[in-house]
Amino acid sequence: MTKSIFSKISSSTFTKEAKVPHTISEYEKLLIEICQSTVQDAITRLKTTLQGLSQEEAERRLDEYGRNELAHTKTIGFWGDIFNRIKSPLVIQLLIIAMVSGIIGEIKSTFIVSCMVLLSVGLSYILDRRSNKAVEALGKRVRTHVVTLRDGKEVEIPISEIVPGDVVLLQAGSIIPADLRLISAKDFFVSQSVLTGESMPVEKKAEPQNYQTNYVFELENACFQGSNVISGSARGVVVNTGTKTYFGSISERLIEKRPETSFDKGVKSFTYLMIRFMIIMVFAVFMIVGITKGNWIEALLFGLSIAVGLTPEMLPMIVTVNLAKGALTMSKKKVIVKHLSSIQNFGAIDILCTDKTGTLTQDKVVLEKHVDITGKESHDVLLYAYLNSFYQTGLRNLIDRAIISHIDLNVEAKCQLVDELPFDFQRRRMSVVVEYEGDHVLICKGAVEEIFSVCNRYQVDDEIYPLIPMLQNDLYEEVEDLNNDGYRVLAIAYKEFPKEKKTFTIADESDMILLGYIAFFDPPKESAAEAIAALHNNGIEVKILTGDNALVTKKVCNDVGLKISKIVTGDEIDKMSHDEFKRVIEEANVFAKLSPSQKEKVIYELREAGHVVGYLGDGINDAQSLRAADVGISVDSAADVAKESADIVLLEKSLMVLEEGIIEGRKVFANIVKYIRMGASSNFGNMFSVLGASYLFPFLPMKPVQILTNNLLYDFSQTGIPTDNVDKELIEKPLKWNINNIKKFMIFIGPISSIFDYATFGLMWFFFNVKDYLNPATTLQQKNYLESLFQTGWFVESLLTQTLIVHIIRTRKIPIFRSRASLPMTLTTILIMAIGAWLPYSPFAESLGFVPLPSIYWLWIIIFLISYGMLTHFIKTWFFTKFGDN
Repeated sequence: MTKSIFSKISSSTFTKEAKVPHTISEYEKLLIEICQSTVQDAITRLKTTLQGLSQEEAERRLDEYGRNELAHTKTIGFWGDIFNRIKSPLVIQLLIIAMVSGIIGEIKSTFIVSCMVLLSVGLSYILDRRSNKAVEALGKRVRTHVVTLRDGKEVEIPISEIVPGDVVLLQAGSIIPADLRLISAKDFFVSQSVLTGESMPVEKKAEPQNYQTNYVFELENACFQGSNVISGSARGVVVNTGTKTYFGSISERLIEKRPETSFDKGVKSFTYLMIRFMIIMVFAVFMIVGITKGNWIEALLFGLSIAVGLTPEMLPMIVTVNLAKGALTMSKKKVIVKHLSSIQNFGAIDILCTDKTGTLTQDKVVLEKHVDITGKESHDVLLYAYLNSFYQTGLRNLIDRAIISHIDLNVEAKCQLVDELPFDFQRRRMSVVVEYEGDHVLICKGAVEEIFSVCNRYQVDDEIYPLIPMLQNDLYEEVEDLNNDGYRVLAIAYKEFPKEKKTFTIADESDMILLGYIAFFDPPKESAAEAIAALHNNGIEVKILTGDNALVTKKVCNDVGLKISKIVTGDEIDKMSHDEFKRVIEEANVFAKLSPSQKEKVIYELREAGHVVGYLGDGINDAQSLRAADVGISVDSAADVAKESADIVLLEKSLMVLEEGIIEGRKVFANIVKYIRMGASSNFGNMFSVLGASYLFPFLPMKPVQILTNNLLYDFSQTGIPTDNVDKELIEKPLKWNINNIKKFMIFIGPISSIFDYATFGLMWFFFNVKDYLNPATTLQQKNYLESLFQTGWFVESLLTQTLIVHIIRTRKIPIFRSRASLPMTLTTILIMAIGAWLPYSPFAESLGFVPLPSIYWLWIIIFLISYGMLTHFIKTWFFTKFGDN
């Protein structure tokens, strides 16, 4: 082990490794070059001084470089926003339907469809407007003022006025205002977790970088905008500001247009499918009716009504109600939905990418081991570590707080502080001298190799032995084993002095007695193993994408039962060809030491491979990945920018809560796909029947107003779908948009209705003597009656069969007996079927072109309904067996 516990965070091994990001900007190159220079060379290159800039020069640079601000989303006006939403293919299709309805004189239909458009566009506007605050939230991470040197004096200025060359003063609690190079530092520790995902603080120093690297987070003398100071004090010279900082580059990515999600692509594919199908059918019907009937105006109006009838008009309403209900249910499960459209993607996730810290672990440093050099638990090691942390007078870091919170030894009554030797980066250790049991005891805590270098003895129990070189090598191996298990290790040593000695120096840290080790760990969550197993059982693969090192990540994964197929690090990814990378992201499930851009790259490639990807993250470094995923998932305690970039926010950072939300998302998704399958197949069957009937019969098989009424009643019967029950088997695996599957379902199931439509045609034509329409002796009044009788008979059969058949194709099981619809859906079905049967006898019959049907007709309809249900169930079972659910 060659580095202290703090600095080891920045490396996955004991030697420095260059982590090369996929791309490196000119501003990062500049920062690296300056960090590799001496302080004086850096000051000279930035054309500044150790006393900072003059006010005049600072103002000139402010004009040259611009304000130290992040990228802002380009705002568009209200109407521009609305126009962008109207350009959606689904909205365009609805507007065309509204226009068509107006052309054929169906003002009510025009009004209804227009209301759907307003609801769809208005709701998306209100919900999505909040996401535009994402970039603004980035600014909240940065303090509004910073202390800098101007004309050699300390002044507090707005952070937006910081310029390259400014010398800034930093202390515990400060937010780093820009990307800078340290020129002096004392006990200086910085948390970069929101940028890198690493849970432990990183030590920083002012000395020049003494090895080559292209990975900016390996720079021990650089600090980055958005990180914060844990302890100590420092001065730094500003190198990059605004969007030229690493943090600023993230803000620029956030204002880019978000990529299409799986749901977006699914809706677009379905919409284009229906548009293509509608164009072909309308043209065919128009030509057939025009040629066979000789009335081209009538043919045009009929064709346009077919266009209206062919489109599932209630799709936006069904989707919105489904999503709203799902969002309400998910909120009860501690899952808050920010963007309603993300619920479908939530249910379709087959790969969940997540960081390690706070998801698999508790996101805190815990003292796990206090052992002597034989590995046996030692109270003396714990006591001396406690005394060292308790009596040190500097700002307590995470390590000290973890030790003190581990146990309360109440040492104040037994000990008294005598002196202190503070931590510094050269020694990589710190000591306190306490009066204990009649002696002055110097207790030293620090990096293992640094403690070993000042020890010549070791203690086991009460016995002290010489520390020979051979034994020292064995001890290094023991410590390395602890590191391989994911522990952060510090050594504890001591030396006793007579009470007469009152002052101490670094020279007294020699010929010490090695007492043992203390090891720290971010412990796994108790629920993590159960949650990972539950996700696996639900067909979701978990991939870990973390900025932390591979050793720690491997340990955590083993502890939570995540079987590691392969571990890949960031530097390995950058050396791969594209083909190798595509193969590796499928094979590996743990990716360590990744930069934010590499996380984003992994997610994009997984999506390109056809996966629906969810990403769970809570830091600034996760913002890009949250936007890149099909579903960005964050937590209520996350950084503002992470929450604003996410689609889903968990009130509890737990994979178990996430699993419950995914199941609920699948239910919503399943019900939406139900409607699309039902609507597409029934409309296809009806219009297939229209083609034949338009050619075979001397009159229109159904009037335009009847087609619209049929369509609207059927659509209304589907409003119960959002409340429908979902079979358990259907949500055991991810549900994805599969437009080809929907197309096949439409082709195989739709024509079944046509069989019974044509049976109805035969029934009306031959049994109810509509064929007399062709008899020259038939009067015009009789012809009108026969035409209306035919149209009424088909209207009723068409509406009843397609409304009832919903209960057949909503489940793979035997309907009613093994899978029942929800009460609301059952009631809407009964209501619409009752209205359909009532309309021929109602006061509206004449205006709709209906006539009363003979009593014997209803016996035939019952036979048709039973036969239709049985045949459809048989074909449906065969279809799902052969082609699957999606």
